[in-house]
Amino acid sequence: MDINLIKSQFPIFSKKVNGKFLTYLDSSNSSQKPLSVLKALDYFYKNEFSNIGRSIHSLAVNATNKFEETRMSVKKFINANSKDEIIFTKNATEAINLVASSFGQKYIKEGDEILVTDLEHHSNYVPWHYLREAKGAIIKFAPINDDGDIIIEKFKELISPRTKIIAITHLSNVTGTIVPIKEIVEIARKKNVPVLVDGCQSAPHIKIDVKDLDCDFYAISCHKVYGPTGVGILYAKKKWLEELPPYIGGGGMISEVKKNKVSYAPLPGKFEAGTMPTAEVVAFNESIKFMNSIGINNIVKHEAELTGYALEKLKKINSVNIVGNPKNKAGVISFTIKGIHPHDISTIVDEDGVAIRAGHHCCQVLHERLNLTATARASIGVYNTKEDIDVLCKAIENCRKVFGSK
Repeated sequence: MDINLIKSQFPIFSKKVNGKFLTYLDSSNSSQKPLSVLKALDYFYKNEFSNIGRSIHSLAVNATNKFEETRMSVKKFINANSKDEIIFTKNATEAINLVASSFGQKYIKEGDEILVTDLEHHSNYVPWHYLREAKGAIIKFAPINDDGDIIIEKFKELISPRTKIIAITHLSNVTGTIVPIKEIVEIARKKNVPVLVDGCQSAPHIKIDVKDLDCDFYAISCHKVYGPTGVGILYAKKKWLEELPPYIGGGGMISEVKKNKVSYAPLPGKFEAGTMPTAEVVAFNESIKFMNSIGINNIVKHEAELTGYALEKLKKINSVNIVGNPKNKAGVISFTIKGIHPHDISTIVDEDGVAIRAGHHCCQVLHERLNLTATARASIGVYNTKEDIDVLCKAIENCRKVFGSK
């Protein structure tokens, strides 16, 4: 891999922030976009724009075909059985809400249990909380150890005859924990419990094979996979999409509408109501091509090496504390510095052109478990280099000097 060549495909890295070339270490928040994606978005709006699945004029047919090409690319990217198992949403949050709402409407009753973990992002907790409030469901939290790994034996113990669904992250956006999803699904299968996986953090950094994982649902956020904002993906096994009621109603998701009856469109249209983010979906096909051109195995190897390098460098800085030490870790490094609030860390390193995130990262339950109110977080993308890590470490040293941290 020629990382400098890869980085050159991202126009933003030719820009300066506070007079310094950008060192972007906030890919867990949102990834930057390669030129091919930006060009595809621009070209579609300038030359090919039309709504899809309605009109039969040339522009509409072309737009529909390109939209469906992306669906096929996603199917191959995650190794789904059918393109009908790929639902486009406006983000992964909506994808999870779709499952929580539709599955909950049909299968969740008072006293039924939903099993999540202490690692979950708010997007994979709050939708289930709605069911707790609306239907009297019970949410159980599988605990983690101090390293940030799920305690598998405790997880098993929490599955009961009332457990209706397990909702779990694939990769923690705080500790970088890579959760053993295949093992989790095997446990769930023995109890006949479906599993939803929040794949927001994993899709850009781990090879995703939904057949191998055997999960029932998998949610992806396209703006974290070097794609546009406004697009998410829900993978769901066909049997579920056939059984579950639609999430929202309107144009595009119907077959026939009468005054006394409504029938729904075949899959995947049943779950894609209204005008879709057509240009963004079309442009996302270029994101997949970009990932495929590098190769996911090459990406995994590069990011693993860079994560190891970053951990080694950061641990040498006095008063820096790395949050979590899981068995399998991806390029998400949350940390604190004694005597300095994470927001102050982020503000000071920004003066050196370094972009990191500070706060609870939409994981307040996890931060409470770790006895922290907030952390600073550096997260790695395919375009990052050892030089980026060196710049981060130098910026942290400058921050320590500003605050007199020892």
